[in-house]
This record gives sequence, C-alpha cells and structure tokens, in this order.
Amino acid sequence: MARTDTSSSPVTIAQLLAGMALFGTATPLSKIVGENFSVFTASCLRMLIAAVVLAPFVWFATDRFAKMQRSDWWVIAAISAFGMVGFTATMLYGMRLTTGVIGSTIMSATPAATAIGAVVFFGAAMNWRKAGALALGVAGIAVINLFRGGGGGGDGQGGNAMLLGAALVGAAICMEAAYTLLSRKLSDGISSLETTLAASLMAAVLFVVLAFAFDSRPFDFSGSDASGLYALAFWGAATGGLAPVLWYRGVRKAPGALTAGAMAVMPLSALALSYLLLGETFRWIHLAGFGLVFVGLVLMIVEHARGHRQG
Repeated sequence: MARTDTSSSPVTIAQLLAGMALFGTATPLSKIVGENFSVFTASCLRMLIAAVVLAPFVWFATDRFAKMQRSDWWVIAAISAFGMVGFTATMLYGMRLTTGVIGSTIMSATPAATAIGAVVFFGAAMNWRKAGALALGVAGIAVINLFRGGGGGGDGQGGNAMLLGAALVGAAICMEAAYTLLSRKLSDGISSLETTLAASLMAAVLFVVLAFAFDSRPFDFSGSDASGLYALAFWGAATGGLAPVLWYRGVRKAPGALTAGAMAVMPLSALALSYLLLGETFRWIHLAGFGLVFVGLVLMIVEHARGHRQG
C-alpha cells in the first residue's frame, strides 16, 4: 500500500508559516517590552513563560533528556549564554534606541550572518550566494540607517543613539547565529525542543542574578501599562514557547526547499507589525533598504534548499 506523503500537507505548511510569523513578532514586541520593563527582569520572565509553554511538549513528545551526555550540557550552557542571555539583552537594549523597521531589516540578515559564522568557525565553503547575501544585508542596513529621515516610532531620537541601537540589534543576530552554530555540536538524538527548554531555564536563573545586579527596580511591574504586560506575555509564550514547537514540528516533516522558503515569512511579519503595533510611518527608503536585505535572504533560502537537496 502506498505511503501517504505528509511532507507538504496543509498542516505542515501551516506549522512552518505560523512558526516563522510568530518568530517575526519578537522584533516589534521587544521594543514595547523594552520601553515598559527593566531589561533583565523582562528577559527573565520571558524565559520562564517560554519554559512553561515548552515543558509539556518536551515531556510528552521527546525522550526527556535521556540521550544527553555530559558534553552536551556544556554546549547547552553556551547556547543559553549566547543565544538566550546575549540575544535577549542586546535585542531589548537595541530596540529601545532604534525603530521597529530598522530592527526588522537587521534581523532579516540573520541567515547570512549564520552562514558567514559557519565559514569562519566551522570551515564551511564560501560561495557567491553567501557572500552576496552578506553584501546585500550590509547595503540594506546602511541605506535604511543613512537615509532614515524623521518620522514616528523613534525616528526622532538622536542619530548616535539610533546607530548604537542598530549596532546592538546587529550584535543580537550574531548571538542568534551562535545559537544555531552551537546546536550543531550537540549529540545526535537531542531534540531542538529539549535544547530550547534547558537553555531557557539556565538563562532564567542567570537573568535573576543580572536583574538584581543591574536593573534599577528588579521585578517591579508598577510602571507598566496593560499593553506592556500583554506584550511581555505574548513575547514569552508565542515567540519563546509556541513558535519553536510549531517550527520544529513542521521541519521534521517538510522537504528542505519548503523549510528554507518559509524563512521569508519572519522578516515580513516583523516589518508589518512594526507599522501596525508601533505606529511607525512608512517611507519608501524603508522599502529600498528592506528589499536589499530581503534579496539577500532569498539567496540564503536558495542556498539552504540546495544544501538539503545535496544531503
């Protein structure tokens, strides 16, 4: 009897698209959260909320760390330090200073940064698609920063502060790339959900220490309004918990080309919500800068698809 192919079923496609769309909401939500909460307090709560969402899926759908080796815990600790603590802190600090549009544009370059990291640290082969994606990413980010002009959503801040914010978001994508690259050092059989849960719990503990050390009012929510609380809850539950579940479930069943193509949804989601949630003014220069980075993302999508086809 022929086996039913579910690799491109509507459910699988929906899981991939929804997962990427939820990941994309992290950029504008980071700006809302960063303006309402102390950075390390908010980061700690995000990790805890994400862990609560992830725990049932890890319990019922994985081996519950049964295949973990001692070396894997050191790798997960590094993932937690860079991919959780480093990424979240630099993202929050950066989005306090820059706009959602600029942040979304920079985050679109994450696949290119990851590919270059693989070349530098793992000896992966360089080709014109990777180099072109990086060049387009840098060009797009430069265009949208140099010609941003005035406008709402934070455009009125000083130029130096805006550039610092953009640099911090750029550091965040390097942290995100470190997460992906370090994950390759884990033993076979360890699921991404197990890794994400363990790294989130480790990060939450570290964020408690950082909150009491550096936040002016650790775990004080009196200065936040309802929108800030809702943003924090969604930021933790959706982008930290539900998005990985949907994405990793889809990835297990989807062909490589479909998985790579779905990556395009994340920056589009981030850009659209920057206008809707943050009230930022549309400018044609936004489209030009984002377009350059997005073409670079398309090159990386093609590169990922070719890599899957070649095994």
